[in-house]
Amino acid sequence: MEQELELQNSETKERRKRKEIKMEKQEKTIYDLPGVGAATAEKLIAVGFTDLMSIAVASPSELIEATGMGDALAKKLIAVARSSLEMGFESGEELLRRREKVIRLKTGSKAFDALLGGGLETGAIVECFGEYGSGKTQLGHALAVSCQSVDKDAVAVYIDTENTFRPERIIQLAKGAGLDEDQVLRNIKVARAYNSDHQMLLAEKIEDLIKKQGLNIKLVVVDSLTAHFRAEFIGRGTLADRQQKLNKHLHVLMKLADMYNFCVYVTNQVMAKPDMFFGDPTQAIGGHIVAHASTFRVYLRKGKKGTRVAKLVDSPSQPEGECSFYVDETGIKDVE
Repeated sequence: MEQELELQNSETKERRKRKEIKMEKQEKTIYDLPGVGAATAEKLIAVGFTDLMSIAVASPSELIEATGMGDALAKKLIAVARSSLEMGFESGEELLRRREKVIRLKTGSKAFDALLGGGLETGAIVECFGEYGSGKTQLGHALAVSCQSVDKDAVAVYIDTENTFRPERIIQLAKGAGLDEDQVLRNIKVARAYNSDHQMLLAEKIEDLIKKQGLNIKLVVVDSLTAHFRAEFIGRGTLADRQQKLNKHLHVLMKLADMYNFCVYVTNQVMAKPDMFFGDPTQAIGGHIVAHASTFRVYLRKGKKGTRVAKLVDSPSQPEGECSFYVDETGIKDVE
């Protein structure tokens, strides 16, 4: 009996000790990292590295660029931050519980939502590609409104590279959804990107909107993802540089979507393959870089009698399929 009590007490002490260690690790700040003085900490905070998680998911080159520290120290800081947060493997059961926080943004079409498994997932990149007039921008506007149906305080960030954002269209969609159009417009933050560097900078500034302004961002729209990259990098000689830059941009968006649980919706331009004699010659710009970075890929094309067709090309959980929808003044609707 006494042995059992001693064993129970020992187990209780061990659990308490583990809990205390865990709490100590969670309470650490960047000032507690080895080799980080007040000046270095201020530099890190100024560029957005305000907590251990932001350092843990950073690359050594990002820390070196921000502070001018050496490569060895940057790697050490990242390693310590990761060990403090106990970043490692987790069970499928734990991951399933974490995925319960995923929100699905509705398009307005039940068939389109069903195609995507209930809507566009937060924590993911959804790419829609298609020719002009296929409904890519209309879907971006509709999502910027519908995310506020899920949460009235939800904010949509719209990075406009082709001057296609129209507040008048948002008012129409808000009225169609029965929402206050003034409130909807206030909750959409729009920035016009004038070149690829500006576009990448705006993506990096999203974290400031969350941390410094406390915005509840649930959607980030980039319309279009590849327009500036396509215009600035011309010819095969610049292809490697373009793809590397595009890859970095997508990984920033991917990291932020995962960290802050918002959906990234990107539109993509297309080109025609002249050497394709059978089937649809339309192909998305960006090659394998964009294809691999996107969680969901949807091909939009024009259908009969003014309808649009959405084809799910790639998804981690849904089978390939397609559906029809149409766009009217009030939003995206099912074809009856």
